[in-house]
Amino acid sequence: MSLQVRVLRDGVLEKRSGGLLQLWKKKRCLLTEEGLRLHGCTSGGGAPAPGSRAKELRFERMATVDCVEHKRGLVYFTVVMATGEEIDFRCAQDGAAWNAEIALALVRYKNLRAVQSGRSRHLSASSHHLEEGGGEEGGGGGR
Repeated sequence: MSLQVRVLRDGVLEKRSGGLLQLWKKKRCLLTEEGLRLHGCTSGGGAPAPGSRAKELRFERMATVDCVEHKRGLVYFTVVMATGEEIDFRCAQDGAAWNAEIALALVRYKNLRAVQSGRSRHLSASSHHLEEGGGEEGGGGGR
């Protein structure tokens, strides 16, 4: 992620570890317009652990966000990457849920990319059309 991205949400999520015990570990999370950045937390809570390297889950590599269940005041959800990798999270159910905000930011990102792709295809087709002489000059279609 670039240095100058806008942070949409900042807070703590719990991520299920991939180890044998699959423990829930607190992560300080920054949701940006480009994806989700995860930092390890100190034992005291939400502050990033000194020297911890951020893990980045970029929207360009994300497929979907699936809400799994609501249980005992927690929302459990899964981020599915384009590779098929599944990353499990949980957060408190109060206020705007992280899973909904991540899903909305992912949709916005993909929509923006689709619009940009459509524009560049349109511009490419228009310039190709003009290069082949299909432009306005000599068309004789004026009124």
